[in-house]
Amino acid sequence: VQLQASGGGSVQAGGSLRLSCSTSGSTFDFYAMGWFRQAPGKEREFVAGISWSGDTTDYADSVKGRFTISRDNARNTGKMVYLQMNSLRPEDTAVYYCAAKSGAIVHFYESYTYWGQGTLVTVSS
Repeated sequence: VQLQASGGGSVQAGGSLRLSCSTSGSTFDFYAMGWFRQAPGKEREFVAGISWSGDTTDYADSVKGRFTISRDNARNTGKMVYLQMNSLRPEDTAVYYCAAKSGAIVHFYESYTYWGQGTLVTVSS
């Protein structure tokens, strides 16, 4: 059971990036997925979440209207979760993590069981 995040990089303010999270193991078929981020000196914070079916999504107020979470459950192996980030701002700079949990989406990071290794997003002004 593994998660692996990728897609981070450096962009200028106003730019876009798409993060990907690959999963292994059939467990994730029925798991809610979340994206979190952690900036230097700050606590890890919820960014976006999606239910196992993809029917329900949730976003932090700071990213609503700019970020979109999605998942691809149709793949036979390695379900994917994506975070499309548009209109990026310098305050979006952080290490981004994908995470998985059973049950509903929640914002509390300690409720998530599985974590990817993180991918760095740097937004310059």
